[in-house]
Amino acid sequence: MTESSRRNARTWPYPRRRNFEKQLRKSNAEWFTERKFLINPKKSYLLDQWEHWPQNIIIPEVAQYIQDERFRRNEKREGFPLHKYIHHGLSSQAMLFNLVGPLVVQNDLSPLKLAFETNGIDWPSEIVQAKFEVEDRKIFNEDSGQPTSIDLVIRGENGLRSLFIEAKLVEHEFGGCSVFKAGDCDGCNPAQDFKRCYLHHLGRQYWVLMEKYGFLDGLAGTGPICPLAMYYQFFRELLFSIESSGDFVLLFDQRNPTFYCGEPPNKRGLMPFLKSFVPEDLSHRMHSISTQQVIATFKKFGGIGWVEQFENKYGMIND
Repeated sequence: MTESSRRNARTWPYPRRRNFEKQLRKSNAEWFTERKFLINPKKSYLLDQWEHWPQNIIIPEVAQYIQDERFRRNEKREGFPLHKYIHHGLSSQAMLFNLVGPLVVQNDLSPLKLAFETNGIDWPSEIVQAKFEVEDRKIFNEDSGQPTSIDLVIRGENGLRSLFIEAKLVEHEFGGCSVFKAGDCDGCNPAQDFKRCYLHHLGRQYWVLMEKYGFLDGLAGTGPICPLAMYYQFFRELLFSIESSGDFVLLFDQRNPTFYCGEPPNKRGLMPFLKSFVPEDLSHRMHSISTQQVIATFKKFGGIGWVEQFENKYGMIND
C-alpha cells in the first residue's frame, strides 16, 4: 500500500523554512507587544506605519545614527536606501542594524572582528570604516534606477581587502532578474551572445565582468538557462565585491534552510549550489557566517548588554 503524501512529508529529513518564519513572527510580535508599540491590526509582527521603523531598532542611538546618516548622505546626494519593510519585525536590514549598529555607534568593531576571525574569515588589518548600504554605480555602469547596494562594507585601508556583507534573515532566495520576472526575457543563457540580454543592451556590465573573472568558462557559461534569471542578486554582489578588491560574505540565520541545510555529505542549500558556479580560483573570496556564530562570539567577548534583547526579539533564547 502506497504511503500518503502527508505521511511522506513528515519523514522529509530537512527543516521547512515556513516553520522558522512562524517562530520569528511570534518572537517579534511579542517583542512589539511588550513595548506597547502600535502594530498592524492583521500582522502583529509589523509596526503600524513605515515612519515608526525606529521602534524596530533595539538601541535608540542606532536609530538616531541611521537618521543622521541618511540626512548626511542626502546632503551629499549619496544613496542610503531604507527598505520598504524596515518597519517589519522580520526585516533583514533592521536585523543587521540591530546586530552591528551598536558597534558602529561605539566605534568599536572588535567583537565583530573576533567573530569573523574565529570562523575563518580574514579581517582587514587596518580599517577605514564600516559603512551600511554601499553603492557604486560605476562598477556595473548602473546609470539609472536603483543600483546594486551592499548591506554592510568593512573597508580595508590602503587597498587591503575589504568585506562586502549581505544579510539574510527569513528570505527564501537571492533576488532574481526583474526583466525575466516581467516576462520580457525567455531565460535563455546569453553567455555566448551578450546582445540577447536586455540589461547588456542598456549598457550594464554584468556579463562583461562575468567574462572578465572567468565565470563563463564554467557552468555559468555552458548551461542553457541564464544564471542571472533566478540568482541575479548573488552574482551582482559577488562580482561587485571582487571588482572592488574585496570578499563577499553572507550573514545568515542557521535556522533558515534556504542557504544551508543538512550535513555533509548531503549538505545542500543555495550557497553550496551557487558555489559550483564560481571559478575555483575565486572560491576563497566567498564566505558565510551565521548570526548565531556572531552572537556566540559576542557573548564570549562580554560587556555587550543588548545581546539578550537581540536573542529575545529574534527568538534565539531556546534554540
